[in-house]
This record gives sequence, C-alpha cells and structure tokens, in this order.
Amino acid sequence: MSSATPLRLPLAAALRLGRPSDIWFKPALSVVAAVAPPNLTLLALGRLDLAMYTMAGSLCALYGHNRPYAARARALALVVLGMAGGLAVALLAAALTTSTVVLVTVGAVLAALQKTVCDATRIGPPGNVVLTFISSASLFAPQTLGRIPGHVGLALAAGAWAWLVGMAPGLLRPHGPERRATAQALNAAAAYADTRGTADGHARARAASAAAIHAAWQSLLAAGTRPDRTRRALEQLVVRAEVALAAPADTDPARLRAWARALRGTGPVPHTEQPREAADELLGVAAERALPPRSSWHRLTPLAPLAARTALGCALAGYAALALGVGRPYWALVTAASLYQANVTLTWSRGVQRVVGNLVGVLAFAALAPLAHLHPAALVLCCLALNFGAEALIGRNYWLGSVCVTPMALLITEFARTQDPAELITDRVVDTLVGALVGFVAAVAVTNRRAGDRLEHALTAAERARENAARLLAEPRPASGALESARRALAAALVDLRATADAASGEWWQRALPEERVVLTEQSGHRTLAATVRRQGLVPRDRGRDQDPGRTTEDIRP
Repeated sequence: MSSATPLRLPLAAALRLGRPSDIWFKPALSVVAAVAPPNLTLLALGRLDLAMYTMAGSLCALYGHNRPYAARARALALVVLGMAGGLAVALLAAALTTSTVVLVTVGAVLAALQKTVCDATRIGPPGNVVLTFISSASLFAPQTLGRIPGHVGLALAAGAWAWLVGMAPGLLRPHGPERRATAQALNAAAAYADTRGTADGHARARAASAAAIHAAWQSLLAAGTRPDRTRRALEQLVVRAEVALAAPADTDPARLRAWARALRGTGPVPHTEQPREAADELLGVAAERALPPRSSWHRLTPLAPLAARTALGCALAGYAALALGVGRPYWALVTAASLYQANVTLTWSRGVQRVVGNLVGVLAFAALAPLAHLHPAALVLCCLALNFGAEALIGRNYWLGSVCVTPMALLITEFARTQDPAELITDRVVDTLVGALVGFVAAVAVTNRRAGDRLEHALTAAERARENAARLLAEPRPASGALESARRALAAALVDLRATADAASGEWWQRALPEERVVLTEQSGHRTLAATVRRQGLVPRDRGRDQDPGRTTEDIRP
C-alpha cells in the first residue's frame, strides 16, 4: 500500500460473527471457578469492598489455555506476578498523589508497558486488556501506603488459586493442548487438500495450513523434553499434515479429519506408521530445538510504534475525559488501550467492536442493575454469570463478549458501594466514545513506517531459508538432521512472512509493498518444502508403490 492508496476501514466485516472456539467453555468455566471462592468468601465476611484486589488475581485464570501444561505453569506464574506488579505500581501512585493528570500519565505508561510485554511474549488472549483494566482502575481507588501490602497480598493469593484452576485440567487430560493443536493442523491441512492445490483461494488455505502446522510443532516443543508415547504419536500426525501440505492431490482429507476427531476427548491417539524406517529422525524435534531463538531485543524492536501509539492514545484519552469532567477517566484509558492491534485497519475494527459492544452492554447493565441491587449475593452472582458469558461469547466476536464485559465492569464498581445507574451509564458511554475516537486518532498519527522494513527482513529471511534448503536438496547425502532442520527453518520463515505481510498491508502512509515478490517467495518456498518432504521419503516418489513392494501408495496416504 502506498501513501496514495486509500485506507480501507471495514464496518460490517468488523461486526460479523465467527465460529466459537473449540475450547470456549474452558476459559469460561475457569474464570468462574477462580472468581467464585474469593468473592463468596469476601461476601461472607462482609468485605466485598476488597473484591477488586482478589479479582486482579482471579482473572489470571483467563490466560494460557492453549499452552501445554508445562509451559502453562510458567506462563500463568508470570501473568500473576505481572498482574501483582502492575497493581502495586498503581496503588503506590494512588497513595502518593491525588493529581488526576499524574495518575492518567502513570496509567498510560503502564498500559504501553503491558501491551509491549504481552505482545513480545505472545502470551495470547486476553492480552494486555485485563492487566490494564485492573491497574488503571486501581489508580483511582482511595489508597494509603499502609494498606498496599495487604491489597497486593490478596491479589497474589487469588492468583495462586487461579494458577491451580488453570493447571487442574491437566490431571484428567495431560496432553489436551497438544492434541487440540494437532487436530487443528490436521483440519487445516484437510481444508487445503480439498483445494487440490488448484482451486481459487488455495494460497490462503495453504498459508493457514502452514501456520497451523507450525503452531502444532511449537505446542509439542513447549510440552517439554521427556519422551512420551502419546507425544510421539502426535508428532507423527503432524508429519502427516505436513505431507498433505506438500502433496494435496495425493491426500485423503476425510482421513485427516477422522484423525482430528479422534483426538477429542481422552481416547487413544491414532497410530500412523511412517513411510520409512527413519521416521524418528524425520520428526526433527531435536533439529527444531537447535534453531537459535530470537533475542528479546529482536522481538521488542518492531513493537516500538505500537508502544508509542498505546502510550499516546491512552494518555490523550484520559486527559480528554478529564477535560469533559468525567468521574472515571480510566474507562477512556482502558478503551484506548484495548484498541491497538497489529495495524491501523485492525485497530479500526477493534474500535468499532468496542463501541458497539459497550453501547449494548450499558443497556444490559440498565436491565441487570435493579436485580443486582437487591442483595450483595445477587451482585456477586450477576458478576459470575457475566464472567462466564463474556468468555463464552468473545471468541465469536469481540463486540459480543463486550456486551457482557461492560455490565460486569460497571457492577464491579459497586462492590464498595451502591451507585446511581444513570451516572454510571453516562460516564461509561462518554468514556467509550472518547477513548475510541482519541485512541484511533493516535493510531493514525503515530505511523508505523517500520512495517515495510520488517517485511523486507522477512522476505530476505524466507529467501535465505529456501536457498539453504535447496542447497541441501542438491547434495547426494546431506548431513544427518540438516535437511530436517532446514525444512523447519523454512516453514517458520514462511509463516513469519505471511504474518508480517498481513500486518504491513493494513498500515497506511508507507511506501508500496512488494506484493508480487511476497507471492513469488511464498510459492517457491512451499515448492521447496514439498521437495524436502519427498526427499525425506515422507511422500513416495513412485505413485504406485512405496519402498516396501507389499504396500501401495494408498497404504501410506494421510
């Protein structure tokens, strides 16, 4: 996109509902299980005014549901510590100053830091939004220095309970996340195989399949190093998905989907024999581990424009809300923080979703407020129901989940004292509109000129990875594991190229993107991937027979 190309800002597409997540019920049930015991305990003690601090820890149960349990344990622990750290900074600022301008500034800096860290670590949904909501709300709650340790301690205790809730499913289904990731790779490969590599839209299906396969490998790698029969069986299924990506015309999509269905539940993982005896080497997990990881600086540098957008947008939104006399400027700050996505186009879509969801949500609050005001227990139960609804619906579209998030956030403010619903609704509507408008203006003002540079780097990396794989293909006997390592590196480079190209295409005010070069690089890269798969014996060279004369191609098809 050049600077002369008009920026496309979709409206209807931003509100279109998608399919629910395969595991929509897991975060929904987890957050209820994490929030209910602390809140019910505070209700019994008559101290619901402390619920904001326990909610800080309880909401950590929303994170990490797609990660294998070994990786989830680490991720959840870091989220709890990050949540407690942000809360402590916010409470300290609230205790030291009453200047709303200073508090908004602190909130904007915290929001930018939380956004940057969450994106750099790829923690996944709900990302920085929950962290920013808790820290921003805490900035404007009455606070003294002496009470800070106790309030942070409540958050840590609730966070420890959330950690246990998040890890508990591993007792019944220890390989659940890896099984889901493998099933998604098989289904994506089946969708690509349906095109036979020739139908319209096959390039998009191929990119989606490559991304799902790469994600499946990453999930298996994150599960740890201990050998395990289940994990080896899953690795073999991911290899089958790679075969389908390399040879879609020779693939049976129905069989791939049957394997994916068999991975649901706790039944045995389907066993598939590999075409060659050297399959253990071909799985290449050790080779993948040998690839040098990206440095933290390499991952943080591209996020600088996004961090600047977040800091500027949140600060300006908070200042604008203050100028309008709104009593809760942190809502405008949180609205702005929730907008920022990989590019301006996606940021616009998130802004539309946020505004629509919040406006419908305040109507839901108006209907629920009389019920919640009947008794503190009714207030707690309404919040639990809205927690469940938000996580159950947000996977279909962000605006639909916001319909539950908005009344829940409004009800949380009433844990300390009952407030006028009309005043809450007015403040929320104004803050939403101000935050969305000012936040989007900041996104447009802070241009991401580095998007084109990152695309050039991704193109160069993909081309070098393809050349390396092609060089090894030309050797009569490449070193053991070298070809597999080159194949994994090329696959990762192609996935990164597609993600970078998609992000760059949604930016504005930049030089024209090398779209034709991207397409050609992807096409040549996937042809080289297919050649490495065939060279390794995963796809037979002779359509009629495998090396074993007693087995036909039909026997080894995916």
